[in-house]
Amino acid sequence: MRVSKTFATALLCSAVGCTAATSPSESEGTSASPVAASGTFNVVTYNVDGLPAILQGNGGDPEKYTPTIGQKLRQYDLVNVQEDFNSHAALYANDNHPYRTATSGGAGIGSGLNTMSVFPFADDIDRVKWQTNSSTDGNNLTPKGFTWLRLRLAEGVYIDTYNVHTNAGDSDAALSARRANILQLVDYIGSHSAGNAVLVFGDTNTRYTRTGDNIRNLLGAVGHDSWVDLMKGGTPPAQGSPALVWDDENTVLTDFGYEFVDKVLYRSNAYISLSAQTYSVLDGAFRDSDGHMLSDHRPVFTKFQYTLASGLRLSDQFGGPHGDSYNDANQLPARPTVQSISLRSANRVDQVSLTLGNGTRSSHGGTGGTEQSLALNAGEHVTSVQLYADDFDGHTRIFHASFGTSQGRTLAGGTKSGSSVTYTAPEGWQIVGFHGRSGDEVDKLGVIFAPVP
Repeated sequence: MRVSKTFATALLCSAVGCTAATSPSESEGTSASPVAASGTFNVVTYNVDGLPAILQGNGGDPEKYTPTIGQKLRQYDLVNVQEDFNSHAALYANDNHPYRTATSGGAGIGSGLNTMSVFPFADDIDRVKWQTNSSTDGNNLTPKGFTWLRLRLAEGVYIDTYNVHTNAGDSDAALSARRANILQLVDYIGSHSAGNAVLVFGDTNTRYTRTGDNIRNLLGAVGHDSWVDLMKGGTPPAQGSPALVWDDENTVLTDFGYEFVDKVLYRSNAYISLSAQTYSVLDGAFRDSDGHMLSDHRPVFTKFQYTLASGLRLSDQFGGPHGDSYNDANQLPARPTVQSISLRSANRVDQVSLTLGNGTRSSHGGTGGTEQSLALNAGEHVTSVQLYADDFDGHTRIFHASFGTSQGRTLAGGTKSGSSVTYTAPEGWQIVGFHGRSGDEVDKLGVIFAPVP
């Protein structure tokens, strides 16, 4: 199927900002249609205490409380839950989010990590197990880890979202395992979310005040924690200082200066600026009629505003959910120009490359195929690309790419096979970079537009 859309994406604008009316499939794509320059959305992280009764050590009752939890979570835009095990069906039966991850299994089999969203998922979920676990504090009861999901807020507006549940406990073994968990997560973000806006929220089991925790490594990699930004003036409490713990289950929390292990961290990029607007702990709203907590954790809430850079637009991404992420937005100068564009290809597209006028070169993919280059003339700009994607060895790859310029020249390579899309620059704009996924070949490709200087 061939698809070519210019300025044609239907957006559903609601109180939570502008969200895509439909989720793009691998056979669909769009050009850089105008999208809302800013919007808001909210997120909740909640450990729902879903271990079955035989494994409960705290008197929890997931069979009783999970249906109520599902109903109460409906009103939030993006929800990460942890310990969503054997009562998962009851949770989803009472929830109405249009996009939800499939369970990875009950206790002892699955990680208990799931996401519910008003925004579509742009890629398959990646479930990652921790490489290091301790045998203390019940950490071996089930395979803990984290998940990665790419959300599509609007055309070309993607945020990488992580759901986290680290090793619990404060024994030496648990602390050591948790530090390794955090470092593994930081490494993964570095390779799989390079250049992208990021949300990391879940049950980190960490405290900034605890001497043996390394949550600052994650904060350093991501940049912001909504509690630190809004409740602590941008500076986390000193490591080794007294813990800011609220452990009165019978009293509804109203002072959000206390630190919880359930955290919301975030990072902007050059295209999407994220700003935490509101932080709260949803204690009173998540109790039963007798005032009992529905879980042994309290949900943590953050409302975000996002603002898009006025000098950039991004197309959607086209292709398959494989390879590592790339995004050239962060390396673009204020007024980019393109000096040349290159392709390596044979039966498929092995690599795409682009050199800016300031000498910066971006390359994505492998070293196979034959290289072709097109040096642009004075006043010439790259204005369009046609892409074909098809299956190879069980993976969707970019099979063909054809770039067009404002002077009618083309650079093309690969095989026209499968479904296709054409991305065309708006009038007065040009293609100046790429975003997508790649490995030995180009798996997924989108383009970045900027105004012609």
